[in-house]
Amino acid sequence: MSLTKDPERLYADEFNADGTEKNKIRGGTLYLVTTPIGNLADLSERAKKVLSGVDFVAAEDTRNSAKLLAYFGIRKPLVSYFEHNKRERGEIIANRLAAGESCALVTDAGMPGISDPGEDLVKLCAERGIPVTAVPGPCAALSALTLSGLATSRFAFEGFLSTNRGERGRRLAELAGDTRTLIFYEAPHKLKTTLSDLYAAFGDRKISLCRELTKLNEEIVRVSLSEAVELYNDHEPRGEYVLIVEGASEQPKESEFAGMSVVEQVEYYISQGMTKMEAVKACARDRGVMKNEVYKAVVGIEADKGE
Repeated sequence: MSLTKDPERLYADEFNADGTEKNKIRGGTLYLVTTPIGNLADLSERAKKVLSGVDFVAAEDTRNSAKLLAYFGIRKPLVSYFEHNKRERGEIIANRLAAGESCALVTDAGMPGISDPGEDLVKLCAERGIPVTAVPGPCAALSALTLSGLATSRFAFEGFLSTNRGERGRRLAELAGDTRTLIFYEAPHKLKTTLSDLYAAFGDRKISLCRELTKLNEEIVRVSLSEAVELYNDHEPRGEYVLIVEGASEQPKESEFAGMSVVEQVEYYISQGMTKMEAVKACARDRGVMKNEVYKAVVGIEADKGE
């Protein structure tokens, strides 16, 4: 029988066999409470209980979290904890936990600690021996992965790419040979640039663009990277995106750098943000030769040019 259709059994399951309460809120504990990524109905009963029972709530944006708590009739003291105050505020929260208070950490949407400063607070608590436990729930990355139609057995979460051109180029060059399905987050105003960068670094692979997950305007677009670039040249991106990109082929692509000389390939990698030595190593790896051979070729050309 479903628990939701049997109130007596649901109530009974709140207690252990000896009559003690299950899921009792414990002092001195940090609770990572997952919040809805769009649909408020996704907030679990356990999450509501924890948010109602802790001494205070640490939130990435106290205004957003206040609205969420108010919607469910929960009133709790809120403490802001975000990227620019995480060092100072993290110490304050940890001290309160060490003194015996309980705290629920929430982000604007999804699981705290994923692409947000919750990671630092968990690390601080771990270093100080403060108990941390998770209240699972919605996750944009995994929801998008399961909806993508791409391989889910092996994947890598990359989150947001760096806005620094050099760092972004180096990271994409490193990922170009990764055979796992890749997961990226992106904001609408940066989507066009990111799609162009992915296409330049990875070639024409499959991609699923998952937009506004669990919301009214949820949309899953399954295309190739070249088609995605063309699509958003004609349509302005709207909403938050999760990008699921097909991994590199297990078999080496014979034609990936066909027609390029060693020097041209090195120059290509440098244009993507790599240093000269990083480009030399990548080229040697691609061609299955010693890096000294590639380096000599590059130095020889530079010498001929008088560089």
